[in-house]
Amino acid sequence: MSLKKSLLLVFIILLIDQAVKIYIKTHFRLGEYVTVFDWFKIYFVENNGMAFGTELGGKAGKLFLTGFRLVAIGGIAYWLWSAIKKKESRLLILAISLIFAGAIGNIIDSVFYGRIFSDSFHHVAEFMPKNGGYAPWFQGRVVDMFYFPLFDVNIPSWVPLAGGKHFTFFEPVFNVADSAITIGVFILILFNKKIFKPDEKPAFQKEIDAVTDNPDNMIA
Repeated sequence: MSLKKSLLLVFIILLIDQAVKIYIKTHFRLGEYVTVFDWFKIYFVENNGMAFGTELGGKAGKLFLTGFRLVAIGGIAYWLWSAIKKKESRLLILAISLIFAGAIGNIIDSVFYGRIFSDSFHHVAEFMPKNGGYAPWFQGRVVDMFYFPLFDVNIPSWVPLAGGKHFTFFEPVFNVADSAITIGVFILILFNKKIFKPDEKPAFQKEIDAVTDNPDNMIA
């Protein structure tokens, strides 16, 4: 995959991710949802933390996470550039591109959304409000909207630890960026052997193998 194709993929994912988030932010109140199917809802939530609504507590934790994401994006960008330059596997470049796009998508929320949107509590957010946004730079919340409660059960009381509790699968709410990151990671895991070439043997090992494979080479 060429650099142009990789960047085009990243751009398309970012465009879709941000278009969906902005639409949700400017049309839904926080906590509002629309049932598409019994097992799929568009459910507007925001989180201060990591993917799938995972939280990292407090302003300090939020700033740390945002800073870590910025550093990570730089590392992923270098990894992508290096993989393309070395003409690595298309699957590897595809996976890195997806992870890169997802990381940028969520960092945009964290860095900018607090300044360019009003809050969404009890009303639909306003874009570029006159009185300023709901949070300082780098303190924005990530917009999530895809909710797949495929099934829910009441766990029998005799089950250790979880007995008597209600369980819903799949409970986390996520967005397009989260999906891109997850798909990229799964590609790396599932196609590990195709993506990562085995390390080449050192020169001395090659000489030993040549002698071992052909005994005539031992006569000198």
